[in-house]
Amino acid sequence: QLSSGVDLAKFEAVRFVRDLARKQNSPALAQLASKMSSAMHASSSSGEDPFAKVKGLISGMIEKLQSEASAEASQKAFCDEEMSGSTAKKEELDGNIEKLSTKIDQMTAGSAKLKEEISETQKALSELISSQAEMDKMRATEKETFIANKADMEKGLEGVKLALKVLREYYAKADKAHEAEGGSSTGIIGTLEVVESDFSKGLAEMIAIEESAAASYDTESKENAIEKVTKEQDVTYKTKESASLDKAVADLTSDRAGVQSELDAVLEYLEKLKEQCVAKPETYEERKGRREAELAGLKEALKILDGEAVLLQKSSRRTLRGTHRHIAA
Repeated sequence: QLSSGVDLAKFEAVRFVRDLARKQNSPALAQLASKMSSAMHASSSSGEDPFAKVKGLISGMIEKLQSEASAEASQKAFCDEEMSGSTAKKEELDGNIEKLSTKIDQMTAGSAKLKEEISETQKALSELISSQAEMDKMRATEKETFIANKADMEKGLEGVKLALKVLREYYAKADKAHEAEGGSSTGIIGTLEVVESDFSKGLAEMIAIEESAAASYDTESKENAIEKVTKEQDVTYKTKESASLDKAVADLTSDRAGVQSELDAVLEYLEKLKEQCVAKPETYEERKGRREAELAGLKEALKILDGEAVLLQKSSRRTLRGTHRHIAA
């Protein structure tokens, strides 16, 4: 009866572990059940404690599973921390690249706009310079013509004035011959006076036209000079601003390249983390649940063996006490 109780306990423990191995699809537990069976047979043959070897095997497996669980929990914590940190870093770098790209695009567009405005201003400046040169040429021609015509007009006026003086002096002599010719002298002098008046009027108009043209030329030339300086300063400022933007674009492009290199390294690390932490047929939660079930089953198997061992010890003590009473009688 004692032997059958021990055998039943052995069978129950081995069966329990084998069922657990099938349920969890665990080759390690199946191997453990096989070792337990072999150890039980060996202990029965040698007369050793029938439970000590088996309990040792189960305890060893429990320790192994607990060690694996601890190591995997540490790995899980490492993976969670590294994946979280690397993902956050990736998002940060993506944001930085987006911001840098936006600035680069804005500055590039700003520089291109300035260059276009510079080109338009330089074109207008060239036209202004050409226009002023044409004005200078026309003014020089007008002034040269005026000087020549004025000299001719003044010379003609002086000639008429001289003729009038001579005629007046001549006809002023008080002799009868001249008095007899008085009518014709008055007509000649009158005609010359009209000519003198026309010459004087023409000269005055000529001078007025020249002065007006000169004043208009001076005014427009001053306006052109101011506009020229303004446009030249505009070109200088915008050229400097465009160069500054181009330099900023070059610096930001270099910065973006650096950030991109850092992002590439983070992405490469993330891929390695995924291979290490994610690319597995069974999730951590599934492995954790399976291992906990295995541990619980093995502990239950130990309880079975512990219970049978206690019963065995009690039965042994009762048998010994009965033997002692029989001897004493």
